[in-house]
Amino acid sequence: MRALPLLDLADLALPLVRETLRGNDTSLIEAALGPYAAAHLPDAEYRQAVLKCVFCEIPLDRVTGLDTRADRELARMLADFAHERIVAGRDVPQDILPFVRAFPDVVGGRAELQHALKEEG
Repeated sequence: MRALPLLDLADLALPLVRETLRGNDTSLIEAALGPYAAAHLPDAEYRQAVLKCVFCEIPLDRVTGLDTRADRELARMLADFAHERIVAGRDVPQDILPFVRAFPDVVGGRAELQHALKEEG
């Protein structure tokens, strides 16, 4: 996985990346989300992979390209995840908050989430 960006594969390795992302081995998921995935995964799949990292407790600073690929839709997905965690009385991973804050409109009228964003800000 880590060697993929060094090879001239164009999109040929995408099936391997996709298969890896379907698994549960966090070290492989993390490796799959390196430079190759950042350059080649379609937006929707990249967003789902980032959300999987959150579920698997993989720190988001290990996801290559997130600083440039994060968008409003990813922020909405992360806001929904955070809201579900808050309602369930569970902690919200702190590394998702900057991405949600970048698109404040995705929070909507969810007071608990607004409070969490201010509290951790």
